[in-house]
Amino acid sequence: MKNLKYLLIIIIFLYTAACSNFEEINTNPDKSTSATPDMLASYTLMKTFKLSNNSPDVYTQITLFDHHVTKLTSTPDPGQYYWAYWIYGSFGNFKYLTDLNDMVQFAEGSVAESSYKGLALFLKAWYGFNATLSMGDIPYSDAGKAKEGITQPVYDKQADVFAQILDDLKQAESFFAQGLDFKGDIMYDGDAGNWQKLCNALQLKVIQTISKKATAEQKARFAAIVNSGNLMTSYDDDLKLVYTENTNATYPFYNGNNQRLDQAPSTITVDALKKNNDYRLFYFAEPAAQMLETYTATDFEAYVGAPYEMDANTLSINNDAGMYSILNQRYVKFRDNDPLLYFTYAEQCFIIAEAIEEGWVGGNAKDYYEKGVKAQLSYYMHLPHTEGLVHGMEITQDYIDNYFTGEAAYKTGGSKTNRLQQIWIQRWLIDFFQPNSSYYYQFLRTGYPEYILNPVTCLNQDNPNEFPKRWYYPNNEVTTNPENYQKAIDEQFGGIDNTMQVPWYLK
Repeated sequence: MKNLKYLLIIIIFLYTAACSNFEEINTNPDKSTSATPDMLASYTLMKTFKLSNNSPDVYTQITLFDHHVTKLTSTPDPGQYYWAYWIYGSFGNFKYLTDLNDMVQFAEGSVAESSYKGLALFLKAWYGFNATLSMGDIPYSDAGKAKEGITQPVYDKQADVFAQILDDLKQAESFFAQGLDFKGDIMYDGDAGNWQKLCNALQLKVIQTISKKATAEQKARFAAIVNSGNLMTSYDDDLKLVYTENTNATYPFYNGNNQRLDQAPSTITVDALKKNNDYRLFYFAEPAAQMLETYTATDFEAYVGAPYEMDANTLSINNDAGMYSILNQRYVKFRDNDPLLYFTYAEQCFIIAEAIEEGWVGGNAKDYYEKGVKAQLSYYMHLPHTEGLVHGMEITQDYIDNYFTGEAAYKTGGSKTNRLQQIWIQRWLIDFFQPNSSYYYQFLRTGYPEYILNPVTCLNQDNPNEFPKRWYYPNNEVTTNPENYQKAIDEQFGGIDNTMQVPWYLK
Protein backbone atom coordinates (compact mmCIF):
# COMPACT_ATOMS: atom_id res chain seq x y z
CA MET A 1 0.00 0.00 0.00
CA LYS A 2 2.85 2.39 0.84
CA ASN A 3 4.49 1.82 -2.56
CA LEU A 4 1.14 2.41 -4.25
CA LYS A 5 0.72 5.64 -2.31
CA TYR A 6 4.08 6.96 -3.39
CA LEU A 7 3.47 5.92 -6.98
CA LEU A 8 0.33 8.09 -6.79
CA ILE A 9 2.40 10.95 -5.35
CA ILE A 10 4.84 10.63 -8.23
CA ILE A 11 2.01 10.67 -10.79
CA ILE A 12 0.41 13.74 -9.18
CA PHE A 13 3.80 15.41 -8.90
CA LEU A 14 4.66 14.88 -12.53
CA TYR A 15 1.18 15.89 -13.70
CA THR A 16 0.84 19.11 -11.73
CA ALA A 17 4.39 20.45 -11.92
CA ALA A 18 4.84 23.31 -14.36
CA CYS A 19 7.39 25.86 -15.53
CA SER A 20 8.78 28.63 -13.27
CA ASN A 21 7.91 27.97 -9.62
CA PHE A 22 5.84 24.94 -10.62
CA GLU A 23 8.98 23.42 -12.22
CA GLU A 24 8.40 21.12 -15.19
CA ILE A 25 10.02 17.79 -14.32
CA ASN A 26 11.52 15.38 -16.84
CA THR A 27 12.11 11.85 -15.61
CA ASN A 28 14.60 9.35 -16.89
CA PRO A 29 12.71 6.13 -17.73
CA ASP A 30 15.85 4.12 -16.98
CA LYS A 31 15.90 5.25 -13.35
CA SER A 32 13.84 4.05 -10.39
CA THR A 33 10.56 5.81 -9.67
CA SER A 34 10.76 5.28 -5.90
CA ALA A 35 9.79 8.28 -3.79
CA THR A 36 12.56 10.75 -2.95
CA PRO A 37 12.61 13.63 -0.46
CA ASP A 38 12.33 16.23 -3.22
CA MET A 39 9.22 14.52 -4.63
CA LEU A 40 7.61 14.46 -1.20
CA ALA A 41 8.58 18.09 -0.64
CA SER A 42 6.96 19.13 -3.93
CA TYR A 43 3.88 17.04 -3.22
CA THR A 44 3.25 18.49 0.25
CA LEU A 45 4.01 22.06 -0.81
CA MET A 46 1.67 21.74 -3.77
CA LYS A 47 -1.08 20.28 -1.58
CA THR A 48 -0.52 22.97 1.04
CA PHE A 49 -0.38 26.10 -1.11
CA LYS A 50 -2.16 25.34 -4.37
CA LEU A 51 -5.93 25.80 -4.21
CA SER A 52 -7.66 22.44 -4.24
CA ASN A 53 -10.18 23.76 -6.74
CA ASN A 54 -8.90 26.25 -9.32
CA SER A 55 -12.30 27.42 -10.58
CA PRO A 56 -13.14 31.15 -10.66
CA ASP A 57 -16.25 30.49 -8.53
CA VAL A 58 -14.28 28.89 -5.70
CA TYR A 59 -11.54 31.51 -5.97
CA THR A 60 -14.15 34.23 -5.46
CA GLN A 61 -15.84 32.49 -2.54
CA ILE A 62 -12.60 32.34 -0.57
CA THR A 63 -12.01 36.08 -0.99
CA LEU A 64 -15.40 37.21 0.32
CA PHE A 65 -14.99 36.85 4.07
CA ASP A 66 -12.42 39.65 4.32
CA HIS A 67 -14.63 42.05 2.36
CA HIS A 68 -12.14 43.36 -0.15
CA VAL A 69 -14.70 42.54 -2.83
CA THR A 70 -18.48 42.34 -2.97
CA LYS A 71 -20.41 39.75 -4.92
CA LEU A 72 -23.24 41.26 -6.96
CA THR A 73 -25.38 38.24 -7.86
CA SER A 74 -29.02 38.13 -6.80
CA THR A 75 -28.38 34.89 -4.89
CA PRO A 76 -26.53 35.69 -1.67
CA ASP A 77 -23.20 34.00 -1.11
CA PRO A 78 -22.88 32.96 2.57
CA GLY A 79 -19.22 34.04 2.66
CA GLN A 80 -20.28 37.63 2.09
CA TYR A 81 -22.77 37.51 4.93
CA TYR A 82 -20.73 35.88 7.72
CA TRP A 83 -21.55 32.24 7.16
CA ALA A 84 -20.14 29.58 4.84
CA TYR A 85 -21.23 26.80 2.54
CA TRP A 86 -19.18 24.56 4.84
CA ILE A 87 -19.10 25.78 8.45
CA TYR A 88 -16.53 23.29 9.72
CA GLY A 89 -12.83 23.76 10.21
CA SER A 90 -10.38 21.09 9.16
CA PHE A 91 -7.47 19.04 10.42
CA GLY A 92 -6.99 17.78 6.86
CA ASN A 93 -3.52 19.21 6.32
CA PHE A 94 -2.19 17.24 9.26
CA LYS A 95 -2.39 14.11 7.12
CA TYR A 96 0.60 15.42 5.19
CA LEU A 97 2.76 15.15 8.31
CA THR A 98 3.17 11.45 7.55
CA ASP A 99 4.60 12.34 4.14
CA LEU A 100 6.83 14.97 5.71
CA ASN A 101 8.13 12.46 8.24
CA ASP A 102 8.93 10.10 5.37
CA MET A 103 10.58 12.98 3.51
CA VAL A 104 12.92 13.56 6.45
CA GLN A 105 13.64 9.84 6.72
CA PHE A 106 14.47 9.55 3.01
CA ALA A 107 16.77 12.62 3.29
CA GLU A 108 18.91 11.11 6.06
CA GLY A 109 22.60 11.34 5.22
CA SER A 110 22.09 13.80 2.36
CA VAL A 111 23.66 17.27 2.33
CA ALA A 112 20.15 18.80 2.45
CA GLU A 113 18.91 16.68 5.38
CA SER A 114 18.76 19.65 7.74
CA SER A 115 16.74 21.73 5.28
CA TYR A 116 14.17 18.97 4.82
CA LYS A 117 13.87 18.77 8.61
CA GLY A 118 13.27 22.52 8.65
CA LEU A 119 10.59 22.25 5.97
CA ALA A 120 8.77 19.51 7.87
CA LEU A 121 8.68 21.56 11.08
CA PHE A 122 7.71 24.76 9.28
CA LEU A 123 4.75 23.11 7.58
CA LYS A 124 3.59 21.50 10.81
CA ALA A 125 3.66 24.95 12.43
CA TRP A 126 1.85 26.44 9.41
CA TYR A 127 -0.89 23.83 9.62
CA GLY A 128 -1.22 24.27 13.37
CA PHE A 129 -1.34 28.07 13.23
CA ASN A 130 -4.17 28.08 10.71
CA ALA A 131 -6.09 25.30 12.46
CA THR A 132 -5.95 26.79 15.95
CA LEU A 133 -7.00 30.23 14.72
CA SER A 134 -9.88 28.56 12.90
CA MET A 135 -11.16 26.48 15.81
CA GLY A 136 -9.38 26.93 19.16
CA ASP A 137 -7.80 24.00 21.02
CA ILE A 138 -6.49 21.42 18.55
CA PRO A 139 -4.52 18.16 18.52
CA TYR A 140 -1.02 19.48 17.82
CA SER A 141 1.52 17.56 19.88
CA ASP A 142 -0.07 14.26 18.77
CA ALA A 143 -0.56 15.31 15.15
CA GLY A 144 1.02 13.07 12.53
CA LYS A 145 1.49 10.12 14.88
CA ALA A 146 -0.94 7.63 13.37
CA LYS A 147 1.95 5.29 12.58
CA GLU A 148 2.73 5.28 16.30
CA GLY A 149 -0.81 4.13 17.03
CA ILE A 150 -2.23 7.53 18.04
CA THR A 151 -5.48 7.64 16.11
CA GLN A 152 -7.47 9.63 18.69
CA PRO A 153 -5.14 12.56 19.46
CA VAL A 154 -5.57 14.70 22.56
CA TYR A 155 -6.51 18.35 22.03
CA ASP A 156 -3.84 20.74 23.32
CA LYS A 157 -4.87 24.00 24.95
CA GLN A 158 -4.63 26.90 22.52
CA ALA A 159 -2.00 28.65 24.65
CA ASP A 160 0.13 25.51 24.50
CA VAL A 161 -0.44 25.15 20.76
CA PHE A 162 0.88 28.64 20.12
CA ALA A 163 3.88 27.96 22.35
CA GLN A 164 4.65 24.73 20.48
CA ILE A 165 4.23 26.47 17.12
CA LEU A 166 6.77 29.09 18.16
CA ASP A 167 9.18 26.40 19.33
CA ASP A 168 8.78 24.49 16.07
CA LEU A 169 9.42 27.62 14.00
CA LYS A 170 12.52 28.39 16.05
CA GLN A 171 13.82 24.86 15.53
CA ALA A 172 12.94 25.00 11.84
CA GLU A 173 14.89 28.25 11.52
CA SER A 174 17.88 26.55 13.14
CA PHE A 175 17.65 23.63 10.71
CA PHE A 176 17.51 25.93 7.70
CA ALA A 177 20.49 27.89 9.07
CA GLN A 178 22.52 24.66 9.14
CA GLY A 179 21.16 23.32 5.88
CA LEU A 180 21.89 23.76 2.22
CA ASP A 181 19.56 24.55 -0.65
CA PHE A 182 17.30 21.63 -1.46
CA LYS A 183 15.28 20.24 -4.35
CA GLY A 184 11.52 19.96 -4.75
CA ASP A 185 10.69 23.45 -3.47
CA ILE A 186 7.97 25.12 -5.58
CA MET A 187 7.84 28.22 -3.36
CA TYR A 188 11.45 29.44 -2.92
CA ASP A 189 13.24 27.22 -5.43
CA GLY A 190 15.06 25.47 -2.61
CA ASP A 191 16.66 28.57 -1.09
CA ALA A 192 17.24 27.60 2.56
CA GLY A 193 18.09 31.22 3.41
CA ASN A 194 14.64 32.41 2.34
CA TRP A 195 12.99 29.72 4.44
CA GLN A 196 15.13 30.72 7.42
CA LYS A 197 13.98 34.35 7.14
CA LEU A 198 10.37 33.21 6.75
CA CYS A 199 10.57 31.14 9.95
CA ASN A 200 11.68 34.24 11.84
CA ALA A 201 9.04 36.47 10.24
CA LEU A 202 6.22 34.02 10.94
CA GLN A 203 7.21 33.93 14.62
CA LEU A 204 6.57 37.68 14.69
CA LYS A 205 3.12 37.17 13.20
CA VAL A 206 2.25 34.40 15.65
CA ILE A 207 3.27 36.46 18.68
CA GLN A 208 1.41 39.54 17.46
CA THR A 209 -1.71 37.52 16.68
CA ILE A 210 -1.86 36.54 20.37
CA SER A 211 -1.11 40.13 21.46
CA LYS A 212 -3.95 40.04 24.00
CA LYS A 213 -2.27 37.07 25.70
CA ALA A 214 1.41 37.43 24.78
CA THR A 215 3.74 36.94 27.73
CA ALA A 216 6.70 39.17 28.60
CA GLU A 217 8.97 36.37 27.42
CA GLN A 218 7.21 36.17 24.06
CA LYS A 219 7.40 39.94 23.58
CA ALA A 220 11.11 39.79 24.39
CA ARG A 221 11.47 37.04 21.83
CA PHE A 222 9.72 39.25 19.28
CA ALA A 223 12.21 42.05 19.95
CA ALA A 224 15.18 39.67 19.75
CA ILE A 225 14.08 38.41 16.33
CA VAL A 226 13.65 41.95 15.01
CA ASN A 227 17.02 43.03 16.40
CA SER A 228 18.75 39.99 14.92
CA GLY A 229 17.97 41.38 11.46
CA ASN A 230 17.61 37.99 9.79
CA LEU A 231 14.24 38.77 8.21
CA MET A 232 12.74 39.39 4.79
CA THR A 233 14.29 42.36 2.99
CA SER A 234 12.05 43.00 -0.03
CA TYR A 235 8.94 41.77 -1.82
CA ASP A 236 11.19 39.29 -3.62
CA ASP A 237 11.21 37.33 -0.33
CA ASP A 238 7.39 36.97 -0.24
CA LEU A 239 5.99 33.50 0.35
CA LYS A 240 3.91 33.19 -2.81
CA LEU A 241 2.66 30.70 -5.32
CA VAL A 242 3.58 31.90 -8.80
CA TYR A 243 1.25 31.05 -11.67
CA THR A 244 2.51 30.30 -15.18
CA GLU A 245 1.20 29.79 -18.69
CA ASN A 246 1.27 26.04 -18.13
CA THR A 247 -2.31 24.77 -17.96
CA ASN A 248 -1.55 22.90 -14.72
CA ALA A 249 -0.33 26.07 -13.01
CA THR A 250 -2.84 28.62 -14.29
CA TYR A 251 -4.14 31.59 -12.30
CA PRO A 252 -7.53 30.39 -10.99
CA PHE A 253 -9.48 33.48 -12.11
CA TYR A 254 -8.19 33.24 -15.69
CA ASN A 255 -11.12 33.22 -18.16
CA GLY A 256 -13.53 34.02 -15.34
CA ASN A 257 -15.13 36.98 -17.06
CA ASN A 258 -18.68 35.93 -16.17
CA GLN A 259 -17.68 35.97 -12.51
CA ARG A 260 -15.73 39.23 -12.90
CA LEU A 261 -18.84 41.05 -14.10
CA ASP A 262 -20.47 40.20 -10.77
CA GLN A 263 -17.57 41.28 -8.52
CA ALA A 264 -16.88 44.80 -7.30
CA PRO A 265 -14.27 46.16 -4.93
CA SER A 266 -16.06 46.84 -1.67
CA THR A 267 -16.90 50.26 -0.34
CA ILE A 268 -14.20 49.84 2.31
CA THR A 269 -11.57 49.12 -0.34
CA VAL A 270 -12.49 51.98 -2.67
CA ASP A 271 -12.86 54.53 0.13
CA ALA A 272 -9.50 53.58 1.67
CA LEU A 273 -7.72 53.91 -1.67
CA LYS A 274 -9.39 57.20 -2.52
CA LYS A 275 -8.49 58.58 0.89
CA ASN A 276 -4.81 57.92 0.25
CA ASN A 277 -4.81 58.90 -3.44
CA ASP A 278 -3.69 55.32 -4.02
CA TYR A 279 -3.19 54.21 -7.61
CA ARG A 280 -3.85 50.60 -6.70
CA LEU A 281 -7.50 51.51 -7.24
CA PHE A 282 -6.84 51.59 -11.00
CA TYR A 283 -5.20 48.16 -10.84
CA PHE A 284 -8.12 46.68 -8.90
CA ALA A 285 -11.16 48.12 -10.64
CA GLU A 286 -12.92 49.46 -13.70
CA PRO A 287 -14.73 52.81 -13.47
CA ALA A 288 -18.45 52.60 -12.72
CA ALA A 289 -20.42 52.92 -15.98
CA GLN A 290 -22.75 55.56 -14.54
CA MET A 291 -19.87 57.72 -13.37
CA LEU A 292 -18.29 57.85 -16.82
CA GLU A 293 -21.10 60.21 -17.79
CA THR A 294 -19.35 62.79 -15.61
CA TYR A 295 -15.77 61.64 -15.08
CA THR A 296 -13.00 59.93 -17.02
CA ALA A 297 -11.33 56.64 -16.16
CA THR A 298 -8.35 58.52 -14.70
CA ASP A 299 -10.52 60.26 -12.07
CA PHE A 300 -10.77 58.73 -8.62
CA GLU A 301 -14.40 59.87 -8.48
CA ALA A 302 -15.26 57.53 -11.37
CA TYR A 303 -14.83 54.55 -9.03
CA VAL A 304 -17.59 53.40 -6.69
CA GLY A 305 -17.38 50.52 -4.24
CA ALA A 306 -20.24 48.15 -3.49
CA PRO A 307 -21.55 47.81 0.09
CA TYR A 308 -21.27 44.10 0.89
CA GLU A 309 -23.77 44.40 3.76
CA MET A 310 -26.59 45.30 1.35
CA ASP A 311 -29.07 42.59 0.34
CA ALA A 312 -28.03 40.57 -2.68
CA ASN A 313 -31.02 41.43 -4.86
CA THR A 314 -30.47 45.18 -4.52
CA LEU A 315 -26.77 44.77 -5.23
CA SER A 316 -27.60 42.88 -8.40
CA ILE A 317 -30.11 45.50 -9.58
CA ASN A 318 -27.64 48.31 -8.89
CA ASN A 319 -24.91 46.46 -10.74
CA ASP A 320 -27.14 46.07 -13.80
CA ALA A 321 -27.62 49.84 -13.68
CA GLY A 322 -23.84 50.42 -13.76
CA MET A 323 -23.63 51.88 -10.28
CA TYR A 324 -20.49 50.02 -9.15
CA SER A 325 -16.93 49.56 -10.28
CA ILE A 326 -16.42 45.93 -11.21
CA LEU A 327 -13.09 44.13 -11.01
CA ASN A 328 -10.38 45.18 -13.42
CA GLN A 329 -10.43 43.15 -16.62
CA ARG A 330 -6.74 42.26 -16.22
CA TYR A 331 -7.73 39.60 -13.66
CA VAL A 332 -9.21 37.31 -16.31
CA LYS A 333 -6.90 37.82 -19.29
CA PHE A 334 -3.71 35.95 -18.38
CA ARG A 335 -2.78 32.48 -17.20
CA ASP A 336 0.33 33.79 -15.42
CA ASN A 337 -1.46 36.46 -13.43
CA ASP A 338 -1.01 37.75 -9.87
CA PRO A 339 0.74 35.31 -7.51
CA LEU A 340 -1.17 33.91 -4.56
CA LEU A 341 0.38 35.72 -1.58
CA TYR A 342 0.67 33.90 1.73
CA PHE A 343 3.14 36.01 3.69
CA THR A 344 4.83 39.17 2.46
CA TYR A 345 7.69 41.46 3.32
CA ALA A 346 5.12 44.27 3.49
CA GLU A 347 3.15 42.41 6.15
CA GLN A 348 6.36 41.84 8.10
CA CYS A 349 6.98 45.61 8.04
CA PHE A 350 3.47 46.39 9.28
CA ILE A 351 3.78 43.79 12.04
CA ILE A 352 6.98 45.46 13.27
CA ALA A 353 5.50 48.97 12.93
CA GLU A 354 2.59 47.97 15.18
CA ALA A 355 4.95 46.37 17.69
CA ILE A 356 7.01 49.58 17.88
CA GLU A 357 3.83 51.57 18.51
CA GLU A 358 2.96 49.14 21.31
CA GLY A 359 6.42 49.42 22.87
CA TRP A 360 7.45 45.82 22.24
CA VAL A 361 10.60 46.78 20.37
CA GLY A 362 12.59 49.92 19.67
CA GLY A 363 12.72 51.59 16.29
CA ASN A 364 10.87 54.03 14.09
CA ALA A 365 7.33 52.90 13.29
CA LYS A 366 7.06 55.48 10.51
CA ASP A 367 10.03 53.94 8.70
CA TYR A 368 8.52 50.45 8.82
CA TYR A 369 5.09 51.76 7.75
CA GLU A 370 6.65 53.47 4.75
CA LYS A 371 8.83 50.46 3.87
CA GLY A 372 5.75 48.23 3.91
CA VAL A 373 3.69 50.52 1.70
CA LYS A 374 6.55 51.07 -0.73
CA ALA A 375 7.15 47.34 -1.00
CA GLN A 376 3.54 46.63 -1.89
CA LEU A 377 3.35 49.50 -4.37
CA SER A 378 6.59 48.26 -5.95
CA TYR A 379 5.07 44.79 -6.18
CA TYR A 380 2.22 46.20 -8.30
CA MET A 381 4.58 48.37 -10.30
CA HIS A 382 6.50 45.26 -11.38
CA LEU A 383 3.52 43.00 -12.02
CA PRO A 384 3.33 41.71 -15.60
CA HIS A 385 0.30 42.32 -17.79
CA THR A 386 -0.74 45.75 -16.50
CA GLU A 387 0.25 47.88 -19.48
CA GLY A 388 -2.83 49.44 -21.04
CA LEU A 389 -5.09 47.93 -18.37
CA VAL A 390 -4.75 50.37 -15.46
CA HIS A 391 -6.47 53.34 -17.07
CA GLY A 392 -3.29 55.33 -17.68
CA MET A 393 -2.59 55.53 -13.94
CA GLU A 394 0.52 53.37 -13.71
CA ILE A 395 2.41 53.16 -10.44
CA THR A 396 5.87 54.58 -11.08
CA GLN A 397 8.89 55.04 -8.85
CA ASP A 398 8.21 58.77 -8.77
CA TYR A 399 4.65 58.10 -7.61
CA ILE A 400 5.92 55.76 -4.86
CA ASP A 401 8.51 58.29 -3.70
CA ASN A 402 5.80 60.93 -3.33
CA TYR A 403 3.04 58.70 -1.92
CA PHE A 404 3.28 59.85 1.69
CA THR A 405 1.39 63.11 1.51
CA GLY A 406 -2.01 64.07 2.85
CA GLU A 407 -3.87 61.21 4.49
CA ALA A 408 -1.20 58.68 3.47
CA ALA A 409 1.46 60.48 5.51
CA TYR A 410 2.19 58.73 8.80
CA LYS A 411 0.34 60.53 11.56
CA THR A 412 3.30 61.17 13.84
CA GLY A 413 1.43 64.12 15.35
CA GLY A 414 -1.83 62.19 15.77
CA SER A 415 -2.93 59.58 18.28
CA LYS A 416 -1.57 56.06 18.57
CA THR A 417 -4.97 54.80 17.43
CA ASN A 418 -4.71 56.93 14.27
CA ARG A 419 -1.32 55.44 13.47
CA LEU A 420 -2.34 51.86 14.21
CA GLN A 421 -5.33 52.24 11.92
CA GLN A 422 -3.03 53.42 9.13
CA ILE A 423 -0.88 50.33 9.64
CA TRP A 424 -3.85 47.98 9.78
CA ILE A 425 -5.58 49.28 6.67
CA GLN A 426 -2.38 48.94 4.65
CA ARG A 427 -1.88 45.43 5.99
CA TRP A 428 -5.45 44.58 5.01
CA LEU A 429 -4.98 45.93 1.47
CA ILE A 430 -2.17 43.42 0.82
CA ASP A 431 -4.80 40.69 0.56
CA PHE A 432 -7.04 42.36 -2.01
CA PHE A 433 -8.66 39.59 -4.09
CA GLN A 434 -6.30 37.06 -2.57
CA PRO A 435 -7.89 33.71 -1.61
CA ASN A 436 -5.85 33.19 1.56
CA SER A 437 -8.51 34.23 4.14
CA SER A 438 -5.74 35.30 6.49
CA TYR A 439 -6.76 38.76 7.64
CA TYR A 440 -10.07 37.97 9.33
CA TYR A 441 -8.30 36.83 12.50
CA GLN A 442 -6.44 40.14 12.61
CA PHE A 443 -9.79 41.90 12.29
CA LEU A 444 -11.08 39.92 15.25
CA ARG A 445 -7.99 41.00 17.19
CA THR A 446 -7.97 44.69 16.20
CA GLY A 447 -11.52 45.51 15.09
CA TYR A 448 -10.10 47.26 12.02
CA PRO A 449 -11.03 47.89 9.24
CA GLU A 450 -14.47 48.47 10.66
CA TYR A 451 -16.45 45.71 8.99
CA ILE A 452 -20.19 46.24 8.91
CA LEU A 453 -22.60 43.59 10.12
CA ASN A 454 -26.19 44.05 9.00
CA PRO A 455 -28.43 41.71 11.04
CA VAL A 456 -31.02 41.82 8.23
CA THR A 457 -28.61 40.34 5.66
CA CYS A 458 -26.29 38.40 7.97
CA LEU A 459 -26.65 34.67 7.34
CA ASN A 460 -24.93 33.52 10.54
CA GLN A 461 -27.38 30.98 11.87
CA ASP A 462 -25.78 31.01 15.31
CA ASN A 463 -26.25 34.74 15.86
CA PRO A 464 -26.91 37.32 13.10
CA ASN A 465 -26.01 40.18 15.46
CA GLU A 466 -22.34 39.32 16.07
CA PHE A 467 -19.22 38.59 14.06
CA PRO A 468 -18.32 34.88 14.04
CA LYS A 469 -15.22 34.10 16.11
CA ARG A 470 -14.35 30.62 14.86
CA TRP A 471 -15.51 27.61 12.84
CA TYR A 472 -17.02 24.39 14.13
CA TYR A 473 -14.71 21.46 14.72
CA PRO A 474 -14.69 18.91 11.86
CA ASN A 475 -17.99 17.04 11.98
CA ASN A 476 -16.30 13.64 11.90
CA GLU A 477 -14.60 14.32 15.25
CA VAL A 478 -17.86 13.38 16.95
CA THR A 479 -17.45 9.80 15.77
CA THR A 480 -13.69 9.37 15.26
CA ASN A 481 -12.39 11.18 18.36
CA PRO A 482 -15.46 11.67 20.57
CA GLU A 483 -13.86 11.80 24.04
CA ASN A 484 -11.21 14.33 23.18
CA TYR A 485 -13.62 16.39 21.09
CA GLN A 486 -16.16 16.57 23.91
CA LYS A 487 -13.52 17.46 26.46
CA ALA A 488 -12.26 20.28 24.23
CA ILE A 489 -15.63 21.94 23.78
CA ASP A 490 -16.58 21.39 27.44
CA GLU A 491 -13.41 23.03 28.76
CA GLN A 492 -13.38 25.91 26.25
CA PHE A 493 -16.98 26.66 25.42
CA GLY A 494 -19.24 25.09 28.01
CA GLY A 495 -20.07 22.20 25.70
CA ILE A 496 -21.22 24.38 22.78
CA ASP A 497 -19.43 24.06 19.44
CA ASN A 498 -20.45 26.97 17.21
CA THR A 499 -19.18 30.13 15.58
CA MET A 500 -19.94 32.43 18.52
CA GLN A 501 -17.61 30.84 21.05
CA VAL A 502 -14.57 32.99 21.86
CA PRO A 503 -11.21 31.21 21.66
CA TRP A 504 -8.45 31.87 24.17
CA TYR A 505 -6.38 34.24 22.01
CA LEU A 506 -9.28 36.73 21.77
CA LYS A 507 -10.24 36.81 25.45
